[in-house]
Amino acid sequence: MTAIEPPMALLAELTHRCPLQCPYCSNPLHLERPAGELNTAEWLRVIRQAAEIGCMQVHFSGGEPLVRPDVEKLVAGAVEAGLYTNLITSAVTLDRERLQSLVDAGLEHVQVSFQDSTPPGGDRIAGYRNAHAKKISAAQRVREAGLPLTANFVVHRQNLHHLEDMLELAVSIGARRAEIANVQYYGWALRNRAALMPSRAQIDEMSGTVAAAREKYQGVLVIDYVVPDYYAQYPKPCMGGWGRRFINVSPSGKVLPCHAAETIAGLFFDSVRDRSLEDIWSSSDAFNRFRGTAWMPEPCKSCARREIDWGGCRCQAFAVTGDAASTDPACSLSAAHENLVAAATQEAGAFLDDFVYRRFRSSGR
Repeated sequence: MTAIEPPMALLAELTHRCPLQCPYCSNPLHLERPAGELNTAEWLRVIRQAAEIGCMQVHFSGGEPLVRPDVEKLVAGAVEAGLYTNLITSAVTLDRERLQSLVDAGLEHVQVSFQDSTPPGGDRIAGYRNAHAKKISAAQRVREAGLPLTANFVVHRQNLHHLEDMLELAVSIGARRAEIANVQYYGWALRNRAALMPSRAQIDEMSGTVAAAREKYQGVLVIDYVVPDYYAQYPKPCMGGWGRRFINVSPSGKVLPCHAAETIAGLFFDSVRDRSLEDIWSSSDAFNRFRGTAWMPEPCKSCARREIDWGGCRCQAFAVTGDAASTDPACSLSAAHENLVAAATQEAGAFLDDFVYRRFRSSGR
């Protein structure tokens, strides 16, 4: 078996609580309750263990991480352990006082999510009044504090027509990086697929818009963009490959190869309350199940791209085919690919606009 390299980054999902109700939320449909969350001491132990096994970065996420009053302590603990710290936030509760306390703790980067380029669209998608205005103000405070800023835009059929404006917004608030993140269809997004799926024409237009913007904003804004799986020829290397680069810890301490892995029925995920992070990373069944290439079926096993895309997304394979070990349907060589494209085409033309919003929310600290 190929030697297991250390993970590059820890994604610390501190909580599933969030003031927003985004209909494409990557959290599972069955959200973990506050009573089951790791406490401060447990998270600090996880962070130290992550550094010990070779992680270089920690990304504090959720839900909304700022609903927890101990984020500053966790940031300080990560800095002490030698990890680069990034806060992934909706920013609707990030006031000046809270930001300063995070800066004092050693926070090094902030990523703010935006649902659209305008208040009506952003507030409607987020299911939260005045969300867009609060995000703009928070992003400006981040830049005033001297922290690097990434603007994340989750794009889909109901906001893609504002893509140029989204990129202009990223520049106007001083972001140096913009992520154009096409919706990934599992969890809440799968529930809302008919309301979110773009058309092939929209995807082609979006790709052209991104290409033009990269030229226009060269040296000003780095734009990350990946064609959505349902219209791709080959799958993307999801999370850099299962169990290869990232380690994800859920609010209750379950250790996952990616944030959506719990959607795969039949897999057991160990907890940091029972085993060390190093032990889980190197020897747990869940991490080794789809790590490397030995598990791959044909045509993946013989494919020249097998160590480029690492088999694609296991969560998507399960969501579409019911078998997490099957070829990712995003691949044109998959027997299920045509069915995937047909489903995308049908749902893109459904003209369904209503969302099933993510339930279970929290207003803040």
